[in-house]
Amino acid sequence: MSYPEIRPRRLRRTAAMRRLVSETRVDPAELVVPMFVKEGLTEPRAVASLPGVLQHSRDSLRKAAVEAVQAGVGGIMLFGVPASRDEIGSGGIDPDGILNVAIRDVIAEIGDATVVMSDLCLDEFTSHGHCGVLTPDGAVDNDATLAAYARMAVAQADAGVHVVGPSGMMDGQVGVVRRALDAAGHQDVSVLAYAVKYASAFFGPFRDAVESALDGDRRTYQQDPANLRESLREVELDVAEGADLVMVKPALPYLDVVAAVRAAVDVPVAAYQVSGEYAMVEAAAANGWIDRERTIMETLTSIRRAGAQIILTYWAVEAAQLLRQRY
Repeated sequence: MSYPEIRPRRLRRTAAMRRLVSETRVDPAELVVPMFVKEGLTEPRAVASLPGVLQHSRDSLRKAAVEAVQAGVGGIMLFGVPASRDEIGSGGIDPDGILNVAIRDVIAEIGDATVVMSDLCLDEFTSHGHCGVLTPDGAVDNDATLAAYARMAVAQADAGVHVVGPSGMMDGQVGVVRRALDAAGHQDVSVLAYAVKYASAFFGPFRDAVESALDGDRRTYQQDPANLRESLREVELDVAEGADLVMVKPALPYLDVVAAVRAAVDVPVAAYQVSGEYAMVEAAAANGWIDRERTIMETLTSIRRAGAQIILTYWAVEAAQLLRQRY
């Protein structure tokens, strides 16, 4: 049979019918909210290029963590903004550095009520803004950086974090971090591998949020946006090295990559809806060009439909609240 007997529109007649037959749902428990904490702040500070996103003080971070738990989000990803930086990013390893202090604060506030994750990278802590230690000629030294990542992972685990997120795209980073955690008695701390991280133009507002000192680019270690097979190779290597979860970053421009990664592995797949994706929607909505809430939910649904089980998004708390109203 065909039209007029077959009428697909029958299943779109009402909101209730559309909900009943919906093929893809986003759940608050699948959302992770990135949060920034800046050393020395007494009050939260707005990030101009990320409307609605804050650099938190330690006190406001604790309150924001509680709000996230109350909204039902699945996790929090913490980023630290130090008051000072050096060539080797020592503030990321220091137990009293802002990120490690923030981890302890959040764990003390919410415990295991949601999953507390931390960015494991030196870029927020280096005076040059790169994700690793530099050689005398200014190149990123992969193996020297791995040694720093190992120490940073143990410091974050000692602070109580549930999941570390090595994001620097150094070769061998997952295996080095896994072995360091295990040797320090942190076998239960999970590793979320930034397995696919492109040298993307969509990261710009994030660099405002962390006050990045980067001059230049990261194309010698982040991936070429033209490449898919390379991404699958990176994912395979990270899983073999012990990654518990893998992530694709950015999300929306790389939905094909998300789908390919989902088909290739049997560990949970995350995608990071990055700052530039967020800022574009907020700017267009502020100008009245798009419906903001509908666009937020459409973007999250598309990422989920592509195969990401976990979505990092700056809208996580708001989206969780919207989803609870909807369902």
